[in-house]
Amino acid sequence: MQSDVTIIGGGPVGLATALSLEALGLSVTVMERAPASTLAEAPFDGREIALTHHSVGVLRKIGAWAHIPDVAISPLREARVETGRHNHPLTFDTRGRGVDALGYLVSNHLIRRALYAQASERPGITIRAGTATRYVRNGREEMTVVHDGGEENSRLVVAADGRFSQVRRLQRIGAVVHDFRRSMLVCRMAHESPHHHVATQWFDEGQTIALLPVNGGASSVVLTLPSDRIEALRHMERDAFNAQIMQRVGNRLGRMRLVSTRHVYPLRGVYAHRFATPGFALVGDAAVGMHPITAHGFNLGLKGQETLAQEVAVAMEKGTPIGSLSVLRRFERRHRLATAPLFAATNGIATLYTRDEMPFRELRRAGLRVADMLSPFKNAVTDMLMDRQKTA
Repeated sequence: MQSDVTIIGGGPVGLATALSLEALGLSVTVMERAPASTLAEAPFDGREIALTHHSVGVLRKIGAWAHIPDVAISPLREARVETGRHNHPLTFDTRGRGVDALGYLVSNHLIRRALYAQASERPGITIRAGTATRYVRNGREEMTVVHDGGEENSRLVVAADGRFSQVRRLQRIGAVVHDFRRSMLVCRMAHESPHHHVATQWFDEGQTIALLPVNGGASSVVLTLPSDRIEALRHMERDAFNAQIMQRVGNRLGRMRLVSTRHVYPLRGVYAHRFATPGFALVGDAAVGMHPITAHGFNLGLKGQETLAQEVAVAMEKGTPIGSLSVLRRFERRHRLATAPLFAATNGIATLYTRDEMPFRELRRAGLRVADMLSPFKNAVTDMLMDRQKTA
């Protein structure tokens, strides 16, 4: 089979990449291990994605936003960062910015469904669900993806198969892997006290908790602990789990009850040594897998595929092969500039705010107090959280 681009991985960033490249007039084939039924009706996986304004613009542009129900879009009006108990919080809001939300929370599985629904409607996109990639063969003029159903020849191959990308490894591209030696439990809980659409990131002694407000009097609870303790909570009887979470959040939302399944994810940051080789590019977590502390992983994934599509568009205008190294190096340089500082800062923050020795506790308490008084700092962070740059 033949297509202009083959994308390995039919997750959110892979499908967004397919839509962006197909919009340029390219034929795109998406290879995905999961069956079509799983892509069409992606199950709840616990994760709530904090979309920036720019990310919403990207999803609108590629047609996926229209497939997300309005009731499932929860505005994020304020964000609070706290450390310890009874400490001064660092707050971010939209006052004076002419908008009513820092960003929007949408469940990951609904984003996946929306992107699949839109990609399935596009005539230039072929989705080969239930298809495992075996390896990628590099050629002078084209790339060949060998899969369990045959072969696909393309001018460009894009790997979007996650932070532990098999294809990245097969292409002999290494990666920096930062193991935080923690796991994250995520679930949705209803509660009696209103959240007022305020998100809270709370660094307490021995644990990190995020409370993300969703519509319907509920919040997504994101609890980070050592892996063995997370597993105990994962399998805990429901009433005991409810009591445990209420205690861990300091009863700040009143009575709470579990209203979803519980999901656990190991915390590892990944940064690929290279994002591109001739005829081959990495996007999404295959390129940069962020610690979730800044909630920017998917937003960076969308930016990466947008950057790739922009460089491919320039190449097409100039008559340059879309898989040429010069084209992909420009994508790589731009994406490194957008991600490397944030990746390093995120890892530093995650380390500082998860260490419980006295110097670290005092440093973060003082840091939050000072940061909350610095308007330029708060404005810069608020701008990053919102990311209102125009979508090309």
